[in-house]
Amino acid sequence: MAEKRDYYEVLGVEKSADADTIKKAYRKAAIKYHPDKNPGDKEAEEKFKEAAEAYDVLSNEEKRARYDRFGHAGMNGGAAGGGFGGFSGGGFSMEDIFEQFGDIFGGAFGGFGGFGGGGRSRTRKNRGSDIRVTVKLSLKEVSEGVTKKLKINKTVACEKCGGTGAKDSSSYATCTKCGGSGYVITVQNSFFGRMQTQSVCPDCQGAGRIIKDKCDKCNGEGTERGQEVIEVNIPAGVAHGMALTVRGRGNAARQGGDNGDLIVVIEEEPNKELRRDGRDLVHNLNITVTTALLGGEVEIPTIDGRVRIKIAPGTHAGKILRLRGKGLPDVNGYGRGDIVVVVDVTFPDELTKEERKLVEQLAEQPHFKHAEKVENQNILERMKSFFRG
Repeated sequence: MAEKRDYYEVLGVEKSADADTIKKAYRKAAIKYHPDKNPGDKEAEEKFKEAAEAYDVLSNEEKRARYDRFGHAGMNGGAAGGGFGGFSGGGFSMEDIFEQFGDIFGGAFGGFGGFGGGGRSRTRKNRGSDIRVTVKLSLKEVSEGVTKKLKINKTVACEKCGGTGAKDSSSYATCTKCGGSGYVITVQNSFFGRMQTQSVCPDCQGAGRIIKDKCDKCNGEGTERGQEVIEVNIPAGVAHGMALTVRGRGNAARQGGDNGDLIVVIEEEPNKELRRDGRDLVHNLNITVTTALLGGEVEIPTIDGRVRIKIAPGTHAGKILRLRGKGLPDVNGYGRGDIVVVVDVTFPDELTKEERKLVEQLAEQPHFKHAEKVENQNILERMKSFFRG
């Protein structure tokens, strides 16, 4: 399988391009490679699909942010029940792409016959709205992945009519305005000649048929308020603000259309002892002066509990210690981070007379005087170097 091209390269735009620039670039590419202009050209058809896939990601703020961070790997679908939403190329048929293009640009070039007429048309389905929820995760849940059961208040298909909005199967009639196609075609004279546009039928809203006798429970809407418990599989390594898409688990659509999606936004609960930095976890460790001088063992927190580590004699403030592989996993499976321990030395706020006397005696010892002299020399050298610079 050929390696996917960068989406920005596909549309010929910079990574800093704004939404309007991306939209114009997609329109240009879609018109250039549209099947009606390139009949029988498989390469043009693939480029048409490629441009649609790129636009689907780059025109969506959440998808674009995820793509910028993780690349194509961040667009892959997740496990059943919940995963990363993405266009993914194979997820849309050519008809879906035509509908997307038509919706964006007001129906022009929307169907197979958008450029020259004579193409086949199809009915359009209603789509339910998306639902956005926030899920809080502990650091351990982020580390291991978790399945969450969410009780969602939403619109569901009417129980009586099954979501159709009609009293029964004989309660329909073909829309007279569009003749059952769901679309109406308008031909206009313009500066460029005769322009043919295709748009959704205003009478049947693209369904191709109208309801004569409505369901008396939902009054023809096909939906009612309800609840649903949805299991969402959240992979290990997700980050704060990341969004997961559960396809088809949003609000039900009017009159038997396609359900919207459930968008699950990740929120990390703060941890008192471990601060996240990408895949690494940072812990600020305070040790006493005596431990810094003599060394010893101290406890530090990890995701799986507390562990003891050794502090070498003569450890100074600012020293960095690492516990390899004890951090968080990469969401795409590329290894695991570390626990980074930043050492700080704490000093007592007050000293007793005896303690002060002991410290004064230490200050007179050769090693302490030597350390002070070395530090003063270092300061002097740094000052000389500064002024030479």
